[in-house]
Amino acid sequence: MTGANEDLKALVRTIPDFPKPGIQFRDITTLLLDSDGFADMIERLADSLIERPDLVAAIEARGFVVGGALAARLGCGLLLIRKDGKLPCKTIAEDYALEYGSDRLTMHVDACAPGAKVLLIDDLIATGGTALAAARLVRRAGGEVSQARFVIDLPELGGAEALRAEGIEVESLMSFEGT
Repeated sequence: MTGANEDLKALVRTIPDFPKPGIQFRDITTLLLDSDGFADMIERLADSLIERPDLVAAIEARGFVVGGALAARLGCGLLLIRKDGKLPCKTIAEDYALEYGSDRLTMHVDACAPGAKVLLIDDLIATGGTALAAARLVRRAGGEVSQARFVIDLPELGGAEALRAEGIEVESLMSFEGT
């Protein structure tokens, strides 16, 4: 799917050395500012799905923008995956490793009914640590995560392959070389 979206890729801004030297930050805010590009992005993500999910699980924060629009387009619910301490009710949590340290994702304990078909969505897949933690979290709640969609893939970092190894079908609208 990544080859057919050069028009959308042209709307993504690259910021060198952010947030640290050597990183090429892929900024989708410029894509979101373009109303036609934003609408096309959501439509193409929707068209790529194998089956309609019951819920779209969106990862904080840019994933909320993409996930909210996609859930509305699909006519399904939006499940928020947030950093620890951001949700007001009882939560379940999943820890995951970062390059230097660890972090934790949470979701409301009652946000996903057992057996619900859940699509995982975020703006970018890099190493896959955050997406894998989100998938484990939803699965612990009894949800079935069989599909994941991303606007951008950084294939050299292996995140999409890590999700596929967990039985999750993965597609991205575009890919960029490097980190």
